[in-house]
Amino acid sequence: MEFTKEQKLYTEIVQKAWEDDQFKSELLADPVAAIEKLTGQKISLPQGKTLIVRDQTNESTVYINIPAKLNTEDVELNEEQLEAVAGGAKGIIGTGDWTTGPVIVSPLIPPLTTCPIKPSDFSQ
Repeated sequence: MEFTKEQKLYTEIVQKAWEDDQFKSELLADPVAAIEKLTGQKISLPQGKTLIVRDQTNESTVYINIPAKLNTEDVELNEEQLEAVAGGAKGIIGTGDWTTGPVIVSPLIPPLTTCPIKPSDFSQ
């Protein structure tokens, strides 16, 4: 499976925050500035959108993220997603349990990650 540019960037940001306390502090205080500094590129958020970063590294706490409800009216599936639906793939797949990370994968939602991944895991 090919990861998107956004998925690779997300992985790079998380890995850097795990390894660099200064970057993590900057990311929590001003996410846009920290990411721009890391990537060397200007970030342009869609109008009306805010980027919020929460520190969820406390291993004694289970975090639940409630995402925005999807508008499925305008969703177009790619070839891989269409094949999964046509082949009868289930909506929930993955290993582990809900306390170890995301395990819900839907043909309508591209997966982010189910475990920590280092940027070096991807071929450029």
